[in-house]
Amino acid sequence: MNSAVLSLGSNMGDRQVNIKTALDALSALPDTGGVRVSKIYETRPEGYADQPLFLNAAAVIQTELSPRALLGACLGIEAAMGRVRNFKNGPRIIDIDLLVYEGETGNDLELTLPHPRMSNRDFVLIPLADLFPDGNVLGLDFKNAIAKAKNKSDNFITVYCEAANAVNDPATSIKTAIPAIIGFLMFFIL
Repeated sequence: MNSAVLSLGSNMGDRQVNIKTALDALSALPDTGGVRVSKIYETRPEGYADQPLFLNAAAVIQTELSPRALLGACLGIEAAMGRVRNFKNGPRIIDIDLLVYEGETGNDLELTLPHPRMSNRDFVLIPLADLFPDGNVLGLDFKNAIAKAKNKSDNFITVYCEAANAVNDPATSIKTAIPAIIGFLMFFIL
């Protein structure tokens, strides 16, 4: 199995439940398991400030899915949970970004690995530090970027809760995973 690192965020509805639901759906994907999750952090929105605060977390999963299949599954989970993209950086019920996929790099119209903006996003770096305290994220060095994020005085990132993966509701996982599976299949068809 390969390791993949994801970032999750929500600022609509019950934000913690939204992140939990997405994590449950990820863990229910075929050939995927071993989900490790950071603390959940409350953060200010970036890019468009006139919206509620976000909850953000990072997760590491073990998967046999290809990077593109995993991206398709993430998009499927977002759609199944009601994500609508009205405008860039707008409010969202859930956002799941594929940050790093073990042994994979690339840049094309559909997928860039590692994620091109992750080293500039404190709301990504601070949760990553929970999972990779040495700053080495699957062989990529983010030590300086994480240290810089931690030392900012104006980043307004606070711990919201200690464990994002405290509950695993199989019924929710299946309801959300089925559209995710359809989502990643559609990703290849369209």
